Amino acid sequence: MFLAEGPQAVREALRAGVVTDLYVDPSAQDRLTALVDEAFNLGIVPRELDTRDLGSLTDTVTPQGIVAVCRRVDVGLADVVRPGATLLVCCVQVRDPGNAGTVVRCADAFGADGVVLTTGSVELTNPKTVRASVGSLFHLPVTVGADLAAVVDAAHAAGLQVLAADGSGDVELSALSRTGELAQPTLWLMGNEAWGMPPEDLALADRVVRVPLYGAAESLNLATAAAVCLYTTATAQHEG
Repeated sequence: MFLAEGPQAVREALRAGVVTDLYVDPSAQDRLTALVDEAFNLGIVPRELDTRDLGSLTDTVTPQGIVAVCRRVDVGLADVVRPGATLLVCCVQVRDPGNAGTVVRCADAFGADGVVLTTGSVELTNPKTVRASVGSLFHLPVTVGADLAAVVDAAHAAGLQVLAADGSGDVELSALSRTGELAQPTLWLMGNEAWGMPPEDLALADRVVRVPLYGAAESLNLATAAAVCLYTTATAQHEG
């Protein structure tokens, strides 16, 4: 079980059918009427908690007035890395919950078929991860605690190419877009925020790809790099 906080996350959790309990601040009832009605229609009776008590359930400075208790939503590796999938993203020992949640949100936005979090990555149910996903973790399958080598093997067996995003890459993302290689079914590997991916992990990928930077910034934030890679790949696949 885990907590989802805020109207958007709770709305998506209700629609996914994973909410078991719902807590609402009476002072926020007026702006949450539609959401509370939706819960009632699903047979879930919200319980009232004042601002202080509701705040004790969350780690935000200003509680958003509504918190849901949800059943876990992660699935097995075979349910994510599977034949027929065309776009997947794997977070390799990604520790920052905001980055992990944002990658899930980007994957959802660009039509990916699923997300993998390897062993050593932050918990999918971390409150900051849930909050950063803004409800997207309820939209697409996510698997956690996966072994990277097993992920790559499963991707190859399912007919996906495996691309690792790294500043040391020998090919630019834009070049793969021009040659049409990004139109193929693809699994992206995104490394840790601080140290990226070690050589032995990069060696598992079919290609190591760098995002070209034209300004003075040294590098991109992990979630930003994931957004660029996923968007460019999704565009190539939809136009191909």
